[in-house]
This record gives sequence, structure tokens and C-alpha cells, in this order.
Amino acid sequence: MKAKAEVAALQNALQAEEAASYGYGVVGAHLSGAAFSQATSDCVIHERARDSLSAMITALGATPEPAAVAYRLPLTVSTPAQAATLAVDLELSVVAGYVPLAGAAEPSLRQLAATRMQAAAVRAARWGAPPRSFPGLSPAP
Repeated sequence: MKAKAEVAALQNALQAEEAASYGYGVVGAHLSGAAFSQATSDCVIHERARDSLSAMITALGATPEPAAVAYRLPLTVSTPAQAATLAVDLELSVVAGYVPLAGAAEPSLRQLAATRMQAAAVRAARWGAPPRSFPGLSPAP
């Protein structure tokens, strides 16, 4: 049962990384110069994370869920400012995608989740997101 929960949490994180990889293609298409380079670098980070999560899922004897053919983006992007807003949204979605993994029984998976959530929160801030006390969780009522 433990492995089944870990696979589900890994699949959730994988879906977030796949969506971010897709979204950064749209982000980069509307940027140039240093911002384009940063978007490209961030995309590669998500592609590598996707690949490592796929390998972890496979190592647990499961099959990684395939990426969607296309994703519905939360906003229409036609300007550099909108591209940065999309990058923030992508990063915060990645943070949220790792929340279930943060509760895994395996300490190394909890550490992975914490590290990747922190890195995504930093990238979101770099793209213009306001800081949050614990990104990815809904605020308390």
C-alpha cells in the first residue's frame, strides 16, 4: 500500500512537471534576450525533473502517466508581461503538484518534494510572484 501511495504522489508531481514543460514553450515564445534564456533554462529544469520522476515511478514497478497532447493554459499570452505571469502560474502549479509527495512515508521522497517545491517557489518569485509562507497550500479560512 505504501508504494501505491508513493506512486500516486509521484504521478501527481510528474503531471505538474509535464504541464510546466509545455507551458514554458509558450512563455519562451513571447520573450527575448535574458528573459528568453531564463525561460529556456527553467524549461530544461522541468524536463529533467519530469525525466527523474518517470524513472522513479518505473523503479517502483509502475508506468509513468503520459503527458497530455496539449494543455489548457490559465491565460492567453501575447505580451512579455503575460508570459511572465504564465511562468509564475506554472511554477506555483509545480509547487502544488509536489504537496502530496511531501507527505510520503519515505524520507527521501519528502526531501525531494521540499527541495523541488522550494526551487519552484524561488523561480515563481523571480518571475514576479509575491512571496508566500508555504506555497502550494490553500490559505487557512
